[in-house]
Amino acid sequence: MAAIEIKNLRKEFNHGLKAVDGIDLEVKKGEIFGLLGPNGAGKTTTIRMLATMTMPTSGIAKVCGIDVMSDPDSVRRCIGIVFQDPALDDQLTGRENLDFHARMYGIPRGEREKRIDDVLELVELKERADDLAEKYSGGMKRRLEIARGLIHRPKVLFLDEPTLGLDAQTRRVIWEHIKKLNKRYGITIILTTHYMEEADSLCGRVAIVDHGKILAVDKPSKLKESLGGDVITLKVNDSRKTADLARELKGANRIKVHDGSVSISMANAGSAIPGLLRKAEGLGINVESVDLHKPTLEDVFIHYTGKTIREHEASSSDMAKRIMRARMR
Repeated sequence: MAAIEIKNLRKEFNHGLKAVDGIDLEVKKGEIFGLLGPNGAGKTTTIRMLATMTMPTSGIAKVCGIDVMSDPDSVRRCIGIVFQDPALDDQLTGRENLDFHARMYGIPRGEREKRIDDVLELVELKERADDLAEKYSGGMKRRLEIARGLIHRPKVLFLDEPTLGLDAQTRRVIWEHIKKLNKRYGITIILTTHYMEEADSLCGRVAIVDHGKILAVDKPSKLKESLGGDVITLKVNDSRKTADLARELKGANRIKVHDGSVSISMANAGSAIPGLLRKAEGLGINVESVDLHKPTLEDVFIHYTGKTIREHEASSSDMAKRIMRARMR
């Protein structure tokens, strides 16, 4: 039995706004699985449906083999969730935040105290457990929220943008804690992120999500290999003419125009650059910069969507606002 099963899942808000548009997905037990995409892509709405916080418009969604619509209470007992927005009480200590959450799940006092000590040790906050949460750094608060999501020992843990707003060093600390709890307890972890490096580092498999649809699902390494070679990215003054020139290159597998640049995937890409630059100069194309690199998840995202995730963030901001307004009606 899979940890998560989704078939033709849809969520529409007022006026036919499609936040999730008929997705299919299966997540294995014990897997760290990532939903990768920009704000407004449908990642958080998908998590909210799986966590029974929002009911689907149509389709099937099961968590731990339990249908989210027919038995939401049983689903809630087998999941934990760490929200994108902070949800701690800053006027309680770290230990008190955990104790309050454990009481909500009806965990007896003796067992409650043991579990609190266990999760505090896991996220390395035992020495600061009796400090007020308002004195914690952003990374410490995130670790405390992860500990709180584990207190009732869920089978599935949802992490919605778990490192949003944290600096690069703190993000890496959080990544190590996520890996540790997955390895120690075998918990299935579903995380949403728009950080390419985060998805690459943490996830056994990744789904690329945009405009409410899943465009590709596979291991990060397989997704990168699918591009068929290294990637040349040229920043130019005429991307259309450069793309036409790239199509004449022998061995060019994939060509994408985005953000005033042209990306070309091909084997032996380095050897093709000198000739490409000469031809570009002959056509009057001004090449501002050239970058040669191994494929990244950013390149994969560009391949499937035609834009960088930053471009999508800009174009999706209005969609995200519309979804939020529709939820509130």
